[in-house]
Amino acid sequence: MSSLNSGSIVKVDRFEVARCSSMYKIADHPFLIHFISSTIIDEVITGALEINLQS
Repeated sequence: MSSLNSGSIVKVDRFEVARCSSMYKIADHPFLIHFISSTIIDEVITGALEINLQS
C-alpha cells in the first residue's frame, strides 16, 4: 500500500462521492469522497523541486 506525502501531486481514481450529512466537517461543502478498496492513488510528479515557504 502506498502512502501520501506532503507536497506531492497525485491522481485519484475509483472513489465514491456522497452527500455529507454530518454537522461536523472539515470543509464547508455539501459532498465528501470515500476511498474504497478499489481506489487507486498514483503520484503524478516525482522528484519535483520543493518551494521553501519560509521567508
